[in-house]
Amino acid sequence: MPKRILEGLVVSDKGDKTVVVKVERTFLHPVLKKTVRRSKKYHAHDEANAVKAGEIVRIIECAPRSKLKTWEVLPKDTQASAQV
Repeated sequence: MPKRILEGLVVSDKGDKTVVVKVERTFLHPVLKKTVRRSKKYHAHDEANAVKAGEIVRIIECAPRSKLKTWEVLPKDTQASAQV
């Protein structure tokens, strides 16, 4: 099974080797037929502490590293090559 990759905004980088990434998704409401936005925050592992708040990053699923962290930040060179 492939690992999921999500893209979101870093809202906090205060933890050591941890960032909080807010991922937004849009979907059509089943009854109202309007576009609805929902967001969720994920704790992701950032080994080098390279990511700062306000940046757009991609995160990938990984084995659990702590109680909350089951995601890790993709390196920036991997992000650029994945978009091309």
